[in-house]
Amino acid sequence: MAAPAPSVTVWLASGLMVAAAAMVAAAATQPVTHTVTIELMQFNPAALSVKPGERVVWVNKDLFPHTVTANDKRFDSGAIAANGSWSYIAGKKGEYAYSCTFHPTMHGKLTAQ
Repeated sequence: MAAPAPSVTVWLASGLMVAAAAMVAAAATQPVTHTVTIELMQFNPAALSVKPGERVVWVNKDLFPHTVTANDKRFDSGAIAANGSWSYIAGKKGEYAYSCTFHPTMHGKLTAQ
């Protein structure tokens, strides 16, 4: 079988490069998601730094509900049931201490930078 004409080969290669560039661009625009695990009466990690616009998901692996409540009331998850989760998209830059309203010894800090 004869090889394709050079113009067809160039056209195919160009199309593949354009498709690859589009996939990379789409992946770059997907928001970043961070996970904080709630387990053994702790937030893990207890301190997390993110960029504004990034999503943080808290996953409750304890057998009872918890909350993720900012000390300044900027965000409040309400009760997150066992095996449940809650997410928040970081807004403007700043440091936001938070705790569980049901268990005041549980503390965390979200930093948007």
